[in-house]
Amino acid sequence: MNLLALPAFADNYIWMIHNGAEAMVVDPGDAAPVSDALKRYGLKLTAILVTHHHGDHVGGLAALQRDDLPVYGPAAEAIGGVTQPVADGDIVIWQGLRFVVHDVAGHTRGHIAYFAPDGLGATDAAPLAFVGDTLFSGGCGRVFEGTMDQMHRSLNRIAQWPVSTRLCAAHEYTLSNLRFAQAVEPGNAALAQHVAHCEALRAAGLPTLPTTLATELAINPFLRCTEAAVQSAARAHDAADTAPASVFAALRLWKNTF
Repeated sequence: MNLLALPAFADNYIWMIHNGAEAMVVDPGDAAPVSDALKRYGLKLTAILVTHHHGDHVGGLAALQRDDLPVYGPAAEAIGGVTQPVADGDIVIWQGLRFVVHDVAGHTRGHIAYFAPDGLGATDAAPLAFVGDTLFSGGCGRVFEGTMDQMHRSLNRIAQWPVSTRLCAAHEYTLSNLRFAQAVEPGNAALAQHVAHCEALRAAGLPTLPTTLATELAINPFLRCTEAAVQSAARAHDAADTAPASVFAALRLWKNTF
């Protein structure tokens, strides 16, 4: 199996998995990059996964749709073109790969993630997850429709996955997120190393994703709300106390205007 990040718009990624003959894509906000990749690699599109209803994630559905093409998406959101509504705990099987649906509401009310505990198969068994706009490298999504508590619980849920999990987020926001992370935790040596690593990747024209949960637990302030330095920074930006939910909410509001 092959995992590809197809660039779309200014900073989106449409994720594609293919086996050399058939392909599945995640959050095709634009049909053109998908169609181009299908043609380039000689693939047939046989499944689509959708994490949430925003246009930059679903805008290409109509152009890609066929009667025999299953389109999986959150049952809690009304998305035109979704043929297979799924909810927390449901399982999607494609080409022998197993994806467990997780409710990760917050960015939108019905946002879901697709977690593959066995990765891409025997030769690439590290867990893999498509997390949409819930978690980014060094950051997390804005809270648009859900609540701060929902988003905090969703991130805590992701944090319980195996640390080897590869996290496929939908946007190349990494460098801007890391600038904020360094403002929160300037003494974090792992963060400084990750900044240098990601700057080198972008300079070479490469994506910074997927990241790993191990990396994010070490550098992402939104997953580090129990760390003293993060709590101190949040308190300086109006956190009511050092409870993790309060710290998260203060960080998210600070990031909104950073």
